[in-house]
Amino acid sequence: MTTSHITLYGIPNCDTVKKSRVWFADQGIDVDFHDFKKQGVPADRLPSWIAAVGWEKLVNRQGTTWRKLDSDSQSAVKDEASARALLQAQPSVVKRPVVEWHEGGKTHVSVGFTPDQWLAWRSKEENT
Repeated sequence: MTTSHITLYGIPNCDTVKKSRVWFADQGIDVDFHDFKKQGVPADRLPSWIAAVGWEKLVNRQGTTWRKLDSDSQSAVKDEASARALLQAQPSVVKRPVVEWHEGGKTHVSVGFTPDQWLAWRSKEENT
């Protein structure tokens, strides 16, 4: 079995982040937690997240922070560059959690609470 490293990115008081952290703990899987509020959105990670899941999926258009943005700010998010700028400026707009699962030289990325995906990655790792 290969050794993995998992980082869960989010905001501690987000219900989906809380649920995700509990799920990992229940599975006995250690994760590093990156707090967007304290540490910000890592600019060096955004390109790989966008490549993996698309900028449209990273922008949480259902959340309170998005709804509080004025219509000009919302309509300005129309491509990868404008999405990256908003995600850096407004960490609460990032759909959460973002999970990076590093194993065997490969990094998997998911957005949101996706335990089926995480189980598939874990199973793949255990079979390596």
